[in-house]
Amino acid sequence: MRRYNLEVLGISKTHWTQVGQQRLASGELLLYSGHEEENAPHTQGFALMLSKQAQNALIGWESHGPRIIKASFKTKKEDISMNVIQCYAPTNDYNEDAKDQFYNRLQSIVEKCPTKDLNILMGDLNVKVGMDNTEYEDVMGRHGLGERNENGERFANLCALNKLVIGGAVFPHKHHSQNHMDFTGSHYAKPNRPYLHQQKVQEDDGGRENQERS
Repeated sequence: MRRYNLEVLGISKTHWTQVGQQRLASGELLLYSGHEEENAPHTQGFALMLSKQAQNALIGWESHGPRIIKASFKTKKEDISMNVIQCYAPTNDYNEDAKDQFYNRLQSIVEKCPTKDLNILMGDLNVKVGMDNTEYEDVMGRHGLGERNENGERFANLCALNKLVIGGAVFPHKHHSQNHMDFTGSHYAKPNRPYLHQQKVQEDDGGRENQERS
């Protein structure tokens, strides 16, 4: 995190059980969530790692099972918070009931975030939104990956409903790009790219990266 000047790091597929937090010897704080049942399988699970600056800005966090976690942070503007929702979505070939349950829960969480806040959805979303943005012009550009699959359709619809922008589909992809969130302001931008004055969502690139950098 220090090498890349990251304040919040999302980690997917931890395979940890239970919900909790742990402070590392290096000073970072790890917020984690997984299956809570007794003798639960070590599957799914994810975490948010916070720098010391992010810890100071932390308002609170919520676990929503082994697939969704939400953390809220103060910004320089007193009436605006930053809500980071880290997800580990079912794959496209997962059973439909599980996908319905995931997206229904995700929708219930997103819709409770005030629209005045900076709301960021990230993680291992297991979607392909493709390059065709017909009927989704306000949600994405033409720089998605591959062709849109069923999960991509679900995700694009969720973004359209909540006026979120799929950041990974707006601009051409560059290798080794990173995102930066400034807790002293209320900025979310990509280096060498225009700042978008809208809420944002980061598209997963098909599962090749399990760590979303923020």
